[in-house]
Amino acid sequence: LGRGLPVLANALVVSVFGFLVGVVLLGFRPGWDVVPPLAAVVLVTALSCTAFGMLLGSIGLRAKDFFFAANLAYFLMLLFCGVNIPLSVLPGWMSAAGRCLPLTHGIGAAREVAAGASFGSVSGLVWTEAGIAVAYAAAGFALFRVLERESRRSAVLDAY
Repeated sequence: LGRGLPVLANALVVSVFGFLVGVVLLGFRPGWDVVPPLAAVVLVTALSCTAFGMLLGSIGLRAKDFFFAANLAYFLMLLFCGVNIPLSVLPGWMSAAGRCLPLTHGIGAAREVAAGASFGSVSGLVWTEAGIAVAYAAAGFALFRVLERESRRSAVLDAY
């Protein structure tokens, strides 16, 4: 958890910067009433992505060449989560996989809130994103404990 807070803070700073760039360069002009619900969606989405990173980081404890897997996960999230391509256009299996990943429901909620929807109308998406965050955090913590125990038993930290 101690390492997760700086990562979460970084995610929020990057998000704010992205919104500011959108305001300056792309003409994104949300009303002030949109800012609090949008901030809540960004916070939950950042938590979800941080939890997913925790799971990947746990794997990285044992894998020697982990950066390939981390970069692959990053690019697959861009493809599967509806960042650039809407989920409705993706094949069914890709859309289903995207719905199990962090970011997907947060993107949907943020787009709706930015378009003027109330926070209550997107609360299902936000709660789904929060549930995904909890699931990945639990999986990451459990995997970390298992790999830590196995590393101590075999006296290796970064071996397959």
